[in-house]
Amino acid sequence: MTHPFRFGIAYSGDAINTHADLVAFAQRIEALGYSSVQIPDHYVNHVMPLVAMTAIADAAPRLRVGSFVFNNDLRHPALLAKELAALDRYSDGRLEVGIGAGWNEEEYTMLGLPFDPAAIRVRRLTEAVQIVKAFFTQEQVNFQGEHYTVSQLPAMPRPVQQPHPPIFIGGGGKQVLTLAAQEADIVGIHLKVAEGSKAPLENRLASAYAQKLAWVRAAAGARFDQLELNILVTVVIADDPAQAAEEFRQKRGWLDLTPADVLAMPNVLIGNVDGIVETLQQRREQYGISYVTVGEDQIEPFAPIVARLAGM
Repeated sequence: MTHPFRFGIAYSGDAINTHADLVAFAQRIEALGYSSVQIPDHYVNHVMPLVAMTAIADAAPRLRVGSFVFNNDLRHPALLAKELAALDRYSDGRLEVGIGAGWNEEEYTMLGLPFDPAAIRVRRLTEAVQIVKAFFTQEQVNFQGEHYTVSQLPAMPRPVQQPHPPIFIGGGGKQVLTLAAQEADIVGIHLKVAEGSKAPLENRLASAYAQKLAWVRAAAGARFDQLELNILVTVVIADDPAQAAEEFRQKRGWLDLTPADVLAMPNVLIGNVDGIVETLQQRREQYGISYVTVGEDQIEPFAPIVARLAGM
């Protein structure tokens, strides 16, 4: 199944200081043809997701609003689900629920929270997803797990989207991608963050992305074709892709890679508008990528590509 192209903006909200700023931003994104605004969940950002998502949904009546993604360790999943169900109602069904296991150890340290090993954080996330789904789909939530216990919790309000708002889970490791393939509606195939909150260079290569996609396909089984695949990309608009890739490689310090390696990276788009349009079409055919997210600094440069491909 080929999904139509959708495009989102990952936005920290740091440059929005007034209600007028936010309304102007949201309406500009909507007018440019972007499908969604996705708010990262980091304490170091000025705005946390729920506030920003609610305000953006109110300012732009066609935009979908999502988190990129909620850190499960910062909120009890039942309380988060209640807030999200209300937001889905107040936005007339435009919510996307992004949730992850947490990765930024520095924030855990600042907040005095234990930063458990990845395997524990993923098991906790697995339970959280079950609780969130139960809240969205059942009259009452009862759950007994290793990390959470919920007893006779009334599930209200009810979300508009049925059976529930789309669940977005992204990651770069096998554990998280397996969970995403089995439970999510949108799977973000992203870089795996290692020690020091940096992605190893080899994790950026096309071969690494192919391995991640293989994990998703194996874990999803018959439901693979139903999944919408997301990727966060860096965009460089240039008439000479080879030269731009060489400059990009030098700037990033990726001296062990060739410009061809950079041009083949699924999370990098280098070229002019026609070239990037062609590359995205090829990558949808090769990898199944149809939901593409760019950073807030690339809203305007990427807009001509959105105009060409959105909904196709």
